[in-house]
Amino acid sequence: MGVRSAIRELFGREPRRPVRRAYAGARSSRLTSDWVTSSTSADSEIKSSFKALRNRARQLCRDNDYARQAVRAIQNNVIGHGIRHQGQVRMLRGGRLDEALNGQIHEQWERWMHKSRCDVSGLLGFHDMERLLVRSLAESGEVFVRMIRRPFGDSRVPFALQVLEPDYLIDDDVPMARDGNIVRMGIEVDGYLRPQAYHFYASHPGDTYAGNPRSNGKRIRVPADEVIHLFLPERPGQTRGVTWFASALMRLHMLQGYEEAEVVRARASSALMGFITSPEGELVGDEIYDNERVSDFQPGVFKYLDPGQQVSVPDLNAPDGQLEPFTRSMLRAVAAGVGVSFESISKNFSESNYSSSRLSLLEERDTYRVLQRYMIENFHQPVFEAWLEMAVLSGSLQLPGYESNPDRYRASRWVPRSWEWVDPQKEVDAYKTAVRCGFKTLGQVISEQGGDLDDVLTARQAELAMLDEMGIVTDTDPSEVTESGSVQPPLSMGATPAFEETQAPLELEEYEEESVVEDPTEAPEA
Repeated sequence: MGVRSAIRELFGREPRRPVRRAYAGARSSRLTSDWVTSSTSADSEIKSSFKALRNRARQLCRDNDYARQAVRAIQNNVIGHGIRHQGQVRMLRGGRLDEALNGQIHEQWERWMHKSRCDVSGLLGFHDMERLLVRSLAESGEVFVRMIRRPFGDSRVPFALQVLEPDYLIDDDVPMARDGNIVRMGIEVDGYLRPQAYHFYASHPGDTYAGNPRSNGKRIRVPADEVIHLFLPERPGQTRGVTWFASALMRLHMLQGYEEAEVVRARASSALMGFITSPEGELVGDEIYDNERVSDFQPGVFKYLDPGQQVSVPDLNAPDGQLEPFTRSMLRAVAAGVGVSFESISKNFSESNYSSSRLSLLEERDTYRVLQRYMIENFHQPVFEAWLEMAVLSGSLQLPGYESNPDRYRASRWVPRSWEWVDPQKEVDAYKTAVRCGFKTLGQVISEQGGDLDDVLTARQAELAMLDEMGIVTDTDPSEVTESGSVQPPLSMGATPAFEETQAPLELEEYEEESVVEDPTEAPEA
């Protein structure tokens, strides 16, 4: 009996029974003694780690092939050739798209997207900027875009963008700022954690050419309505972003070291041929070194040693059969952490078939669609609305009634990139069946492929009209040829050809409709 139990028995108290936690994952034991946990907030965890995570992720993306490919895959799948804008301004009557106004907006938008006008540095076109933003999101975890309302180059619209790395943001915490706000890691927020301003350095703190801005103390406070902060929050109340490689950094670093060791071992195994002991005791080889041991190996060379020396050559059988399966297993975990497929990050398609490839692509593309929607809602649409306002104020666009109803002209449709399938024939057949059964519309199918129904139908109509005018019949025209290639029967039952000119409808003032009620008892006229 222990001392505590004896004391409790002396005073008539029952011994305390050990309390077991209801959840096994919360129990403390020798198996969980090294499991360190905390109840800190998202910002508290980020503040102590995000710089080291960001710098290590950048180093891997510079030097590690798999990290570079992961970033490249994200860029290509989320942005591709760029996310295109389509105006959705509708007429006040009828609800149809106003082609004239949409055409004006599209023309000015395309002109502004040139690198000399949309980027303050004149180096990035708008689509190049999209790719850089997505790369920074994956690599650094966040990126800032400052909207500057002044013209650059020969732009008619006083509006341009400046891409800023997260290093520009001051990391200091100020307990109390203006208007009672709080500065958390460079972001000034109110009591609801809503950003009010961003505190930037005047230049990059790591730029050795510009000097260290911390020494001159030049800082800039930019209002929140002029800054777009792109990052994917993972917890409520999170203020800053974390690199997408956070959970895969250690694994990638260790894998890189393992591969380097295997390469060195294989190189040593290939270079070392053997040793020969000379009875005369002379050190002989390609070159003679007095009183020096053999310290280097060269491919295909035999080295001579002093008599009596014993050399044990290790078994350098490298690379062995465990390298490829081990690397494959590690890369699967890395791909899961970053959010891409194993095939995309490794470029290894040897174990893929149609079913597994399709399942992997569907899972991966769901992630890319989420990122596309995030970019559209948080970057493309806000930038377009700010540009549209400045275009109207500068007179570049004449939009009647914009001041009273700007939402009418802000209506947009953004078309991200689409993807080809593993077996297009099977997918097209599935689309045809879905449309014929009513499960999908033609517009939905075209939209899933990254197209627009109006554009496709307009182009198709013009194509068929040109073929009909030139008297050319192709097997892609369903009005002329059946699916099997047979010629369609001529039009019957009074049907009108698709491109035959028809009589224009009568004007309302010249058309008088007569309502005639027939009497079944009245005999017909002779």
